[in-house]
Amino acid sequence: MGSRKSQMAERMKEDRKSQYIARLRNCPTSPRKMRLVADLVRGMDVAKASAVLQFTKKHAARDLEKLLRSAISNFEQKSGERWEEADLFIKEISVDGGRVLKRIQPAPQGRAYRVRKRSNHVTMVLASANDAINAQVAQNETTETEA
Repeated sequence: MGSRKSQMAERMKEDRKSQYIARLRNCPTSPRKMRLVADLVRGMDVAKASAVLQFTKKHAARDLEKLLRSAISNFEQKSGERWEEADLFIKEISVDGGRVLKRIQPAPQGRAYRVRKRSNHVTMVLASANDAINAQVAQNETTETEA
């Protein structure tokens, strides 16, 4: 492996230590409906995002709230500190299409219509604001030394 590639791998490994990830797979909601709710909380503080999800009437909000609690729990397990004391925010949230169940709906004159029951995969990444600031400072220092 080249030196730049190994440096990049090391940097990615270090970044992964300060990120706290939770994934929801095969959620039986269409990705389009889930993205509407995910866009509401992207980039928000964890406490505020939890409140928004709790009072959003869409069904997908319940799944995202449960996923947020899982990501918070992952943070507490990985870092060993309380989430209230850390300044956590939702760094990334992505909704991708999952498997599609194909069903048949009877139609007039002996025909059949295809019904696609969609599902999705959601990935949520939390980050501490303190860690994000420290990472930016370190990245700026490395670019200055290279130049």
